[in-house]
Amino acid sequence: MIDKLVQEHLILGIDPGTLFMGYALLHVVGQKVDLVTFGVKDVHKLDDQYARLQQEFFFLQNLIDQHHPTCLAIETQFVDKNPQTMIKIVHAQGVAIAAALSRDLPINEYSPMKIKMAITGNGHSSKEQVADMLQRFLKIPDEQMPKKLDATDALGIAYCHYLQLGLPQKEKGAKDWTTFARQKGLTDSHLSSPNQRLLAALGKKK
Repeated sequence: MIDKLVQEHLILGIDPGTLFMGYALLHVVGQKVDLVTFGVKDVHKLDDQYARLQQEFFFLQNLIDQHHPTCLAIETQFVDKNPQTMIKIVHAQGVAIAAALSRDLPINEYSPMKIKMAITGNGHSSKEQVADMLQRFLKIPDEQMPKKLDATDALGIAYCHYLQLGLPQKEKGAKDWTTFARQKGLTDSHLSSPNQRLLAALGKKK
């Protein structure tokens, strides 16, 4: 039985996209975080953009009804040189937010740079680097890692929100780069560049 004084959350992370929408659910009880599920909603075979958005909307509503998350975390402030691409992404963001609002879910928005910084300590990390760190933090077996990075992007968004909950940082499992580095006894020399930080975390030598 969960102590009533212990905070419990079920975070739904969404990486909005017009062809592939990443989603992830993290269960948080106190200082313990577990992966519930993550994956990608593939709508790229539909020709009509509004039909794709409709499918994403219904999918999210069903996902919410099935798992009953307590909040939505979503990536926002997407910037692209192509205005049409930006507009389509904004449409996908709006659909995800509308689905959450239809189920009275609180919404939390995070920029891509903030998400990457929270997980790797470098706001310009690659998607692959973020996925690698998340796999280590959550101890996800290789065979369960998805092929599409939209899923790990969504997981990163959910994990970023988890780190914002104000939970104590001192625990057995490192929740972010700073805690991870301290537990591993890494010195300032390991933190001198993003590449060195990542290689140190992965137990590799440059």
